[in-house]
Amino acid sequence: MNKTVEVLPDQPALVARALKLILSKLETAIEQRGRFTIALSGGSTPKPLYEAIATQKLPWDKIHIFWGDERYVPPDHPDSNELMTRRAWLDRVDIPAANIHPVPTLEANPELAAAKYEQQLKEFFNSSGVEFPALDVVLLGMGDDAHTASLFPHTEALKVRDRLVTVGNKDGNPRISFTYPLINSARSVIFLVAGANKRPALAQVFAPVADDFTYPSRLIQPQGELWWLLDAAAGLELQY
Repeated sequence: MNKTVEVLPDQPALVARALKLILSKLETAIEQRGRFTIALSGGSTPKPLYEAIATQKLPWDKIHIFWGDERYVPPDHPDSNELMTRRAWLDRVDIPAANIHPVPTLEANPELAAAKYEQQLKEFFNSSGVEFPALDVVLLGMGDDAHTASLFPHTEALKVRDRLVTVGNKDGNPRISFTYPLINSARSVIFLVAGANKRPALAQVFAPVADDFTYPSRLIQPQGELWWLLDAAAGLELQY
């Protein structure tokens, strides 16, 4: 694993750095493999990044969009990560509908939704068995409890090692999430973390010794590159 930590002055600088990094990964992926695959995160931090990507002139027909996690709500629900992303980015560009791969949240139950999304991933990447496909980029955030995607502290989702997609749990509400082995199979994992409220969790995530199941972001140790992009409010006191 190749780990890089960068502390940017503020959130606009964080967004600008993330945009530059993602565009670089996109260019390399298309040159080498003819397409770019990215799994997106929800939340307020990446929204301006998505708005910035929407202003770029890119080969949209070669870009494929996935989501690393999703709330188990209809795609037009205000809490939907898909809806936020479509408004900020996807509805503003000429990307083919077939290149957008949302989590199927209208299934009979979240377990079925997770299984269906896993099957979609396997078919897209032509993987079989317990093989974990390698997305070019998995974009992640981190909560002040150190969760990432929908992998929350001390939940069953953290124990899943033989699946691509699982059901997470946030205060009794189901969410669909990539498993950490799938995230760790990515060529590049990029964390975007902003805000002083993240400092205590970051200190534990970066500590030499701490409990992975209490601080789930510690489990993210990809086979490829790991990027931590932090604003100054989050990263000011971090030891790394």
